[in-house]
Amino acid sequence: MSPAAAPPNVSQAALQCPDCAGQCLYDPSHAGLTCQSCGHVQDLSHPDDHEARIEYGYDPDVPEKEPASRPSELEHHCQTCGGSVLFTGQALSERCPYCNGPVVLSQAENGYDTMALIPFKVADAIAQANAQIWVEGRLAAPSNLPGHIKGARVAGLYAPFWTFDSDEAVKYWAKYNTGSGDDRETHSISGKMTIEFDDLLVPASEHVTPLIRDGILHDFDPAQLRPYRAGYLSGFAAERHHQSVSEGLSRNKSDKDLLVRNRIKRHIMRDRVHSIRYRTDTSGIHYRRVLLPVWVLHYDYGGKARKVVVSGIDGRTFGERPFSMMKLGAYAAAISAAVIGFGLVWGAAGIL
Repeated sequence: MSPAAAPPNVSQAALQCPDCAGQCLYDPSHAGLTCQSCGHVQDLSHPDDHEARIEYGYDPDVPEKEPASRPSELEHHCQTCGGSVLFTGQALSERCPYCNGPVVLSQAENGYDTMALIPFKVADAIAQANAQIWVEGRLAAPSNLPGHIKGARVAGLYAPFWTFDSDEAVKYWAKYNTGSGDDRETHSISGKMTIEFDDLLVPASEHVTPLIRDGILHDFDPAQLRPYRAGYLSGFAAERHHQSVSEGLSRNKSDKDLLVRNRIKRHIMRDRVHSIRYRTDTSGIHYRRVLLPVWVLHYDYGGKARKVVVSGIDGRTFGERPFSMMKLGAYAAAISAAVIGFGLVWGAAGIL
């Protein structure tokens, strides 16, 4: 089964208010396309929304036939990090949501159609408040850091991801140690096991950094997926999918390898397992191309660009932060004093 094509063109008429013909933007607070002139809210939900959860089969032994398409819109190409994004409806920014660099219009490259997305559920004001709370809770943060976060530029981005399912028939060989010192022994072990991977999330762009990935990985629920509709993207930046399925699977190899090794360790049920080798027969591969929402807050501290990422699904917050050397020194002195004090008390108790 091949995926149905999402419409490559965005009709500006579809983003106009039916009451006053004003420009509409998607508002997470109202979960709808909201007119910027009269406030009318259009509900984008539809009875066929459940179809967004459909997964598509992939056979690595069959040549890929899914055609790449070129949208009619111009992409905004970042002159700093090289990222390219589309702005649906009005272009709200001339800065890259990934790195905050300047963007210029360029001809869109061929890409693949989005199958589904999770709409923004967290509004920009909530994202900035969450970032403020997050930074205020950081140990040894500079006292003026919250002020920098308060003035940060907030960029809403739909980042491209894959979801992958697969069945793995695993044959493994490993070693484990028992005892210690002269009694230390190394044992060999082998076994078989099956693993079912369901909805493994894989970034579909090199511009989706570990920080952005970690900001969204814990929140994914396929029940929240909605079919691709331009209204959900109105007012936000989005990066298109440019990877074939085989390229996406290749990007997943390192994460999948780590997961398989961890499952093997649990299957062996012994301590100090090492030297793991394995062979796996993969079948039942299914995939989706999805867009997931993140807020990226860009700020500068000490001449260095930094960012805080807030999940657009539930507000989970991760980020980059500087440290106050003065506070770190004070903490170190306090810890040293506590250790010395404990040693003196312990020594006095021993003398007595």
